[in-house]
Amino acid sequence: MIPAHVPIPARHQGRCPASVGGESVELLAGLALLWTRARTLFVADLHLGKAAAFRAGGVPLPRGSTANDLGRLTALIEASGAMRLVVLGDFLHAKDGVVPALDRAFRAWRERHASVALTLVRGNHDAKAGDPPRAWEIEVVGEPHALPPFLACHAPVVPRTGYALCGHVHPGVRLSGRAGESLRLPCFVLGRRRAILPAFGRMTGLATVSPAADETLVAIAGRELFRLPG
Repeated sequence: MIPAHVPIPARHQGRCPASVGGESVELLAGLALLWTRARTLFVADLHLGKAAAFRAGGVPLPRGSTANDLGRLTALIEASGAMRLVVLGDFLHAKDGVVPALDRAFRAWRERHASVALTLVRGNHDAKAGDPPRAWEIEVVGEPHALPPFLACHAPVVPRTGYALCGHVHPGVRLSGRAGESLRLPCFVLGRRRAILPAFGRMTGLATVSPAADETLVAIAGRELFRLPG
C-alpha cells in the first residue's frame, strides 16, 4: 500500500513531483532532489576521487569518472536553476583520491558555478579524507544541518521533529522478470519523517533495500522514475 502522504505519479519522465516535510520537492532522474521553493538541490555520496584512490592502491581503473560526475552536476544545476547545492556526505572518497587532476577539475567547475552556494554535510568518508581544499569554496558542516523544515544528514535518521534528507545507504532495488532475468536500479526511499537519496557518484554501487511499512520506493530507470507497488 502506498502511503497517502507521498503523492507520486506511478510513472514520470525526468522529474517527479512529491511532497515531503510539508514542502514541494522534485525527485530527479539525475539522482538528485530539488527543493523547489528554496531553489536548493540535494545530492548524496559523490565519492569524488574514488577511481584515483583505487589507482593509487594499484587497481587499474579507467579515468574519466570525475569529469562525468561534475558534468552531470552541471546539467542538473542548469536545468533546475538551483542557487544552492547541498551534498549529503561522502563528497570525497579518500585522501589518496585528492590528486592534482581532481583539484584542477573541481576548481574549474567551481569557477563556472561561482554563484551557487555549496554546502557539504560531512559523511564517514569525508571524516577520513579530510575537508576539501579551501580554494574549492565549500561550506563544510556536521550533521544534522538544519535547513527548516529539513535536516540535512549523511547517516539515515528518523528525527523527532523536522524531516531528514539522508544518504549513505546507496539504495537500490532489484526487479525480476518472468524469464528469470533481473535488474538492479537506484531508488529514492521516502518515508513519513525521512528520505534516503540514491548515490550520485557513478562508481558507488547499490545496496538493495526493503521498505518499511511507511516507506515508498521510487526507482530510476534512465530518464524514468516510477513508484514501486508496496
